[in-house]
Amino acid sequence: MNKLKKELEKKELENKELYDRLLRKQAELENYRKRMQKEKAETIKFAHEELIRTLLPVMDDFERALQAGGNTQDPAAICDGIKLIFGQLQNILSKAGLENIDALGEKFDPAKHEAVRLIESHEHEDSTILEELRKGYSLNNRILRASMVVVSKKKEKETR
Repeated sequence: MNKLKKELEKKELENKELYDRLLRKQAELENYRKRMQKEKAETIKFAHEELIRTLLPVMDDFERALQAGGNTQDPAAICDGIKLIFGQLQNILSKAGLENIDALGEKFDPAKHEAVRLIESHEHEDSTILEELRKGYSLNNRILRASMVVVSKKKEKETR
């Protein structure tokens, strides 16, 4: 009987130790989960930090252009300045993975293009993009915005 009692006490002690370990592991897991949620929130909050930091010089240039625009009567100089700033912006966004979606003269692709009008035409193949009303963009091969386009439709042959 004594042996069984000792064995039971030993098992109860093991059980208590295992239960304590389980509670510690659960607490560790919960702390880990909370830490990961906090880190994820921080990552999301500052995800665009580097891109915004690279865009700050573009903002500075726009401010200078606006200030200079009030001091000059030469529209060509203002236009040239804006073109330079636009090129700078395109370069930064291109390095970040932004690409223009080619549209004009291409075959209509509903995954990349949004047709807003059809024009009957004898000169163009069916579903050829005739006009781009708004540029489309992709980011690292994922469509951000489809190109808004005008598409050709083969003109029906007139029968008399």
